[in-house]
Amino acid sequence: MRILLAFLLAGAGFAQQSTDGGQAIQAPSQPAVQQTQPAARTPAQPPAQTPAQPPAQTPAQSATAAAPAAAAEPPAPTSEPWITGSLYVGYQTLTDIKGSLAEYRTLVDLRQGLKLVDLNFSIVDPKKRWFDRIDAWGSGWGDRPYNTAHLNARKLGIYDFTFDYRNIALYEAEPSFANPFAPGGFDEQSFDTRQRTMSADLSLFSGKHITPYLGFNRNTSMGTGIEPWSQDANNTYPVPLVVSDITNNYRGGVRFEYRRFHVTFEEGGTTYKDDDRAYNSTYQPGDQTAPVLGQTLYLTSLQQAYGIRGTSTYSKILLTANPTSWIDIYGQFLYSDIQNDIHFSEIAGGSFLNLATLLFYTGQYTLGTGAANQPHTTGNVGFEMRPLKKLRIMQSWMTDRYHDAASPMVAELLLITPTLAGPTLLTDLNFSQYVNYNQEQVDLIYDLSKSITLRGGYRYVWGDAQVLGGDLSQRGLVVPGQLQRNIGLVGFTYRRYDKLTVNLNFEGASSDHIYFRTSLNNYEKGRVLARYQATKTLAVQANYQILNNENPAPDIRYDFQSRATAVTLYWTPNSSKWVSAMAEYDRSTLRSNILYLIPQFLTPAVSNYRDNDHTAVAAVDLTLPRTRGGKLTVGGSMFIEAGFQGAESRPTRYYEPLVRLSLPIVKHVFLNADWQYYGYGEPFYLYEGFHTNAFTTGIRLVK
Repeated sequence: MRILLAFLLAGAGFAQQSTDGGQAIQAPSQPAVQQTQPAARTPAQPPAQTPAQPPAQTPAQSATAAAPAAAAEPPAPTSEPWITGSLYVGYQTLTDIKGSLAEYRTLVDLRQGLKLVDLNFSIVDPKKRWFDRIDAWGSGWGDRPYNTAHLNARKLGIYDFTFDYRNIALYEAEPSFANPFAPGGFDEQSFDTRQRTMSADLSLFSGKHITPYLGFNRNTSMGTGIEPWSQDANNTYPVPLVVSDITNNYRGGVRFEYRRFHVTFEEGGTTYKDDDRAYNSTYQPGDQTAPVLGQTLYLTSLQQAYGIRGTSTYSKILLTANPTSWIDIYGQFLYSDIQNDIHFSEIAGGSFLNLATLLFYTGQYTLGTGAANQPHTTGNVGFEMRPLKKLRIMQSWMTDRYHDAASPMVAELLLITPTLAGPTLLTDLNFSQYVNYNQEQVDLIYDLSKSITLRGGYRYVWGDAQVLGGDLSQRGLVVPGQLQRNIGLVGFTYRRYDKLTVNLNFEGASSDHIYFRTSLNNYEKGRVLARYQATKTLAVQANYQILNNENPAPDIRYDFQSRATAVTLYWTPNSSKWVSAMAEYDRSTLRSNILYLIPQFLTPAVSNYRDNDHTAVAAVDLTLPRTRGGKLTVGGSMFIEAGFQGAESRPTRYYEPLVRLSLPIVKHVFLNADWQYYGYGEPFYLYEGFHTNAFTTGIRLVK
């Protein structure tokens, strides 16, 4: 705290020096880039030019500056409006939703009623007293599934404040998921929750050499749902669920911005609270409706509660430097210490079976506690060196080390009858997990000519891990793992004036050890991106990506391939004065084959997965003649998913056409009308299809 207070006072001193007539210390026009992603290899920016010094004052100018403030002439009035922006308020109506309401709410979830469709405004203070400018925008208010609000206020050299809020409705209840044949005909795992995120950031003395800052983030989730409650005899019961969790993050730090280096020191902490509950008070036969060993299993009552509390503190240091004109250096270090405490309680009644002892019982009491200490260290360092005019050498290294020391204990009491207690099952464990990941990469970039740039590189990835084994693990409670991979990198860029740009990147890898069966093992990955300006009004962009991955181990035999192709057209005749159009088409395919064990019998089988997707988006904007700004937009999107060779996943068709009209009524006032159609269908699950029409009519105010 003393160090942070000293930083604040130092920043205030710089601000005071700037306002007391001394020469203000200016930050570079392009501050150095902060390296925040561990695997990124973007070097620090080259040093900015030294700001030009103001000319010396003449005696007349000095006398004018020394005159009392009352004698100074008032500033000339500005013609710029103090507020600009737009407001769109409308009323949305829906036709009857034909088909599955649950699937409609999962994918669309629009409601009827008055909506604040869109709002944005900017306020400028000509006198610059409390602020220079305020920008705010928001959308989707009025029972829409996604609401946003954003505010930015700043005063040059004093402060910069940003506030962001998002409210997302997460509804998921697809009838065919979990178990489509479950009694009752509903999804055994569904959610109807609201997730709200809020963040606020304040930076002081922006543009100065020393900038203290504070930040706060809050994420909450609450709602209801259905979850499967499993019992030892492989029977599952869908029970109601209440979800509630809160995460808060606090942080503060200081940035040092100088001509040849940038340093950031940050301290922060996080608190987490989760209080999920599940309950049941009705007769539930579960999925296993047939008698087991001559007796029917069922659930009649359940009270289950989780209480999870987590806290963490972390320290972060960022550094970018440009010691000479031919080298840039960057680095980042982050250390966090996480503490978790878990409490669990459960009371269940019904008719159950313990498979280990073939004991039938009518109830169970379960208590669980646990604690975990999870230190996490992440660091990366790298540089970009330019020994020759046309050659760049980039070297980077990163490490990520996560450790988990946990001590869970679970006690379970079985009741043979409501009054006769059975055996007590006690599970007391002390174990540790860890995952260590390391990566080193070197790249060489050479400008062969003004039009051609070549790239070559090598990446080496290695690590080790020890994690808890799965329920079917044959290797014990904890399972060790190794990671070792070699990757070659090749790149090519071609530029032909402003007409044509082509980027090609390819990497191929061979792995000696991997963590998971479906991890990248022996793979090739490539991407081609091209843009062609055919005419002044027509531009074409194409993108192609491919990934081939395989694991030839006899007990895995994993073969995976994904391909994606996209073509986009932009047509803007006469600089979009009357008409403009955009169209995009994407085609993607996916193929996967892998061996697995059938859980009930532990016999090998082959999992085949095929996907063939088509996505299209198009929009045409027309400026209506003789309407003084009227516009018509026609377009929409579509998605078609189909299987291949009899191994389709979920063949799907989804259509969303759109027509939007905007007509001026009087100056600054427009009448808006939207029509949008939503149509969804699945050949294998006809009961999940739906279609409806949405109409929105409202007024847009523009200033």
